[in-house]
Amino acid sequence: MAAYVPVPWVSPLLYAAVLAGGLYYTLAGLAPGPGPTLWRTAGFAAGLVALAAVEALERRGTLARACLPLLARGALIAVVAALDVSGLAQVLFVLLPFTAYFALGRCTAFALAVLCVAALLTRYVVSAPGWYRDAEHVSDLLMLCVGLVLALSTAAVAIGEQRVRRALEQYAAQVAELSATAERNRLARDIHDSLGHHLTAVCVQLEIASEFRATEPDSAQRAVDEARLSVKRALGDVRQSVQALRGEERHASLTAMLAGLARDGEARPRVTVQVEGSEDGYGPAALTALYRAAQEGLTNARRHAQASRVTVAVRLTEHAARLVVSDDGRGFTPGGPGAGFGLLGMRERVHLAGGSVHIDSGPGRGTRLTVTVPRGRGGDGVT
Repeated sequence: MAAYVPVPWVSPLLYAAVLAGGLYYTLAGLAPGPGPTLWRTAGFAAGLVALAAVEALERRGTLARACLPLLARGALIAVVAALDVSGLAQVLFVLLPFTAYFALGRCTAFALAVLCVAALLTRYVVSAPGWYRDAEHVSDLLMLCVGLVLALSTAAVAIGEQRVRRALEQYAAQVAELSATAERNRLARDIHDSLGHHLTAVCVQLEIASEFRATEPDSAQRAVDEARLSVKRALGDVRQSVQALRGEERHASLTAMLAGLARDGEARPRVTVQVEGSEDGYGPAALTALYRAAQEGLTNARRHAQASRVTVAVRLTEHAARLVVSDDGRGFTPGGPGAGFGLLGMRERVHLAGGSVHIDSGPGRGTRLTVTVPRGRGGDGVT
């Protein structure tokens, strides 16, 4: 509770009101009873100044927000009330439970409120026998009770508002952190799936060019041309990623994107693409997940499987889309130590689109990657 801050304008407003009332009584000659009032008024004003000073020091953190400032405030209020000729200063006692609510908690505040009422009753019993038949005394007691209720209610509302605001700030910070993490993961997937794919193709094609440069210059030149084309496509993907970050992304059709994968594979391996059905009803996230999964399957076939043929088959129905990427390479053990970031990113992307991934492979028997994505999901999802 010590972390909560009292409403800053309540105490100064009460101090100003009590000071104005006391000065008016003195200047108008309304002070009850005979005797000098100048020294009482001076002490009364000095006590209010001291109260304001304690408040300022506590707000700046010079004083510990605990029992000591509360006791000092209580003693000063008692002095001010004793010197006040107007009798208005007793309203300042409501500040004790009000401040305690913030610094020491609700139970302490209610206990102080009860003590304030008990102190006033004790004073009446000692100094004013039969006070319960005096309208002025009864009215003062009722007004103190009403003031205490209002002060405690104000403190409760202020603490509730501060608690909600801090919870919202923490929630906003968590959302910002999660959003930043999601965006970092998305960029990592895009870099791996896009640039990683094209750089793998360039590496394979340059290796072919280097291998056949002396014996088959034409094949080597074709490989160099393919590497140059892959670099251009990589630059195109970079521009598309920049457009996506600027909110200007334009999604190509899945058929066109898969056809680009087939062109990338002219050197090795040979890629065959088959697409059945309509893309209508499938959002950008679902179509991108299918394309990136096909891209990852082809990249792995080029980089690791040493495959000579890769088949990419997509079937789009009214309920779900099914992608199958199969190759005749050397295969691997799914879930083994060979699994890298690409497969992890692919699974994350497909799961964000509400789909599933299944890999069927084994040493010496090729690889079959199956991805299923439901229709009508992922229209605005993270890609």
